[in-house]
Amino acid sequence: MTGLVCGLGGVAAIAARQTRTFAQAVQTATEEAQAAALARVAEAAAAVEKSVQWSADELCRGGRPTLQDPQTPPPAGANDGINNTLGALQVQAITSLIRVHDESQSVVLLEVLRRLAMREHALVGKALQALSRLEMLTDDPELLAKIFEIDHLVTRMRRQVESTAVLGGQSLRSTRQPVPVTTTLRGAVSEVVQYPRVAVAAGSVGAELGLPGHVGPDLTHLLAELIENACESSDPATKVMVRAQRVANGLAVEVEDRAMPMHPQTRTQMNRLLKAPSEVDVSGQVRAGQLGLLVAAKIAESHGFSVVLQENTTGGTTALVVIPGRLLVAIPPVEDAGMPAGQPRSALPPVRQTTAAPSPGQATRPGPPGTPSPAAAGHPGAAPALPTRTRQAGAFRPPREQAPVAAPTPGLAAAFRSGIQAGGTTPSRPAPDEHPNP
Repeated sequence: MTGLVCGLGGVAAIAARQTRTFAQAVQTATEEAQAAALARVAEAAAAVEKSVQWSADELCRGGRPTLQDPQTPPPAGANDGINNTLGALQVQAITSLIRVHDESQSVVLLEVLRRLAMREHALVGKALQALSRLEMLTDDPELLAKIFEIDHLVTRMRRQVESTAVLGGQSLRSTRQPVPVTTTLRGAVSEVVQYPRVAVAAGSVGAELGLPGHVGPDLTHLLAELIENACESSDPATKVMVRAQRVANGLAVEVEDRAMPMHPQTRTQMNRLLKAPSEVDVSGQVRAGQLGLLVAAKIAESHGFSVVLQENTTGGTTALVVIPGRLLVAIPPVEDAGMPAGQPRSALPPVRQTTAAPSPGQATRPGPPGTPSPAAAGHPGAAPALPTRTRQAGAFRPPREQAPVAAPTPGLAAAFRSGIQAGGTTPSRPAPDEHPNP
């Protein structure tokens, strides 16, 4: 019996030893497998790091790294979950690098556009100054009409340059003094092609209220874009009305056209753009060259204006611009000679007569063919007449056969230009083919 017990004890000891050996072998194999798995994970992580670094270098070299197709299944293995996670991390990291690179390129491009816009704006300003000096050298009505036509064209070029700057995130317009509302409205009209179609009704608020120097010129730019769109989308035989009125929240300016009804979905999209241009995808508009409302939206966003498109009672569209009361300043009222306050008027008011006295015996020079008389110039929608000078009686009269004295009168052109700038207009209508894109 004792021998049997000893034998059983030996068998048990051997079995226990074998069990321990097997357990140790299993543990060793498991540890080795885990170590191998960890090594593979470390290799995969190193590969991800290397791939991201290579992608960054490729972007710096001007290349474009390729991304792994997310629909391609990874190789099967014991660490599929970890491999999938690392693969997704790699794609996300490279995508982030590409996005940051593209955004940085966009920043560089915007800075280039801003720099170019500033240089172009300076050149256009010099061109306008040269035109002003040229106007001072002549009093010939026909030549002045051509000069003012070029002046109007260059003014519109300036607005296009300023639009480029606005889209680049800056404004090139400013002045030191507050700008009256009337001057703001008329200045906007003077920058559009079809300005004879536009009538302005500012009322007494136009002379009593103004805007700071850093706001008024930008509002002129915004309104010019809205007026241009209104003229483009409506029948050339109809009028475009621009009204200003004091409201509870500040100043309301309406640009009303008689165009065909706008589709409600289109109006909703445009209003979304005007409310938050930074949150709307405008790539389609940019590719189509429809930048007018985008420029208006950028200006409105920078100053806190509210711009809304509404359908009016005629089926057309009314663009309502509300300027907050905090941006309004009081201006001493200035009487508009010969025009009752509040009366709707054309954006092209009659130009005031020059105060420069002609030389004795100097006759009145006729204007170019088709130039309206001063009385006709006050009619809504008519272009203003060129200033004329009346014969002044003097002690000396030249003989009948003697030609009248035609000495240059620089003051005439200066006074005429002052009247044009005050009214925000030009004397001649540009040719139809000078149409800018809205």
